[in-house]
Amino acid sequence: MSVAESTDAQDETADAILSVGNIEVIYNHVILVLKGVSLTVPRGGIVALLGANGAGKTTTLKAISNLLRAERGEVTKGSITLNGEAVHALSPNELVRRGCIQVMEGRHCFGHLTIEENLLTGAFTRTDGGAAIRADLEKVYGYFPRLRERRSSQAGYTSGGEQQMCAIGRALMSRPQMILLDEPSMGLAPQLVEEIFEIVKQLNESEGVSILLAEQNTNVALKYATYGYILESGRVVLDGEAHELRENEDVKEFYLGIGSDDRGSFRNVKSYRRRKRWLN
Repeated sequence: MSVAESTDAQDETADAILSVGNIEVIYNHVILVLKGVSLTVPRGGIVALLGANGAGKTTTLKAISNLLRAERGEVTKGSITLNGEAVHALSPNELVRRGCIQVMEGRHCFGHLTIEENLLTGAFTRTDGGAAIRADLEKVYGYFPRLRERRSSQAGYTSGGEQQMCAIGRALMSRPQMILLDEPSMGLAPQLVEEIFEIVKQLNESEGVSILLAEQNTNVALKYATYGYILESGRVVLDGEAHELRENEDVKEFYLGIGSDDRGSFRNVKSYRRRKRWLN
């Protein structure tokens, strides 16, 4: 590495809110799930973590948010730093106090609580008083007007889109510097997916919240992210600027559904050869 490249790498790390360095994750002391994953999230950026189901996206987020232990998983190698400080030994609630919170896949709202009660649970780590919490509640309703309309409804009786909005709003109530957003498009209609991603973009721009987004919907993720990492079988196989990934032939072939026109017999299928090279 040249002096210039070394300096650029140091500047990138210094400007990062989150740095994950060569982590390995093992479940049940036996199953190796992540194999040397490294990524960086710049302060105020939106970074997409892409890949098929089972590639390791959710495990990566849970490694960062320290939720692996509940599933008998652990980070056995590597480092995770938030704002330049190692956080792998912190409890999940301590990490929330440091400004990093995860919005889980599948939303996980408290079904028996109202929308507003769900939102208020997001402020449980705060000590700045009721007035500040009420002000932030109004801010959340400003971003999600539909939640204001449903504030008295039990979350379990609201739509999937409303529950996803509630989950993101609940995370905002903790006043995060960074949100780990896991599969926000799952189970939602395309129009609603666009609506939620527009709000996420607005939160990023207006509130300065950094976002690491794990998503199977590569097309929409690369539309809103500035940088992306692609996981396959627990390792990063490609990363780059979002606009470059959208134009990458492998990404088009495997994730955007844009195949080759020169397909003949199965033996000559171009995607087979590309796929074999991709995984090596």
